[in-house]
Amino acid sequence: MSNKSSTSDASSYQAIGDYWDTHDATECGEEDAGDFEVNIRSQGHYFPVDGQIYLKIREFADQRGISEETLLNIFLKERIDQLESDQRG
Repeated sequence: MSNKSSTSDASSYQAIGDYWDTHDATECGEEDAGDFEVNIRSQGHYFPVDGQIYLKIREFADQRGISEETLLNIFLKERIDQLESDQRG
């Protein structure tokens, strides 16, 4: 860590942790309300999957050393590409 923390004046992650072990955020900074925006849209979309299909997905993902999410994204991308290719003729 090359810089010091502006609140704790610590120069390492350990020292910052030690500081916050004995302090809390109410001791620091302005007490005025702040304005901020929060974008809570999820980047992921979730769909129910049949239990037997999920077991196969997990098995194939484990064999390849990737997550189920990654495997599904690969499968879906390949299938969508195939469907689009079929539509073009």
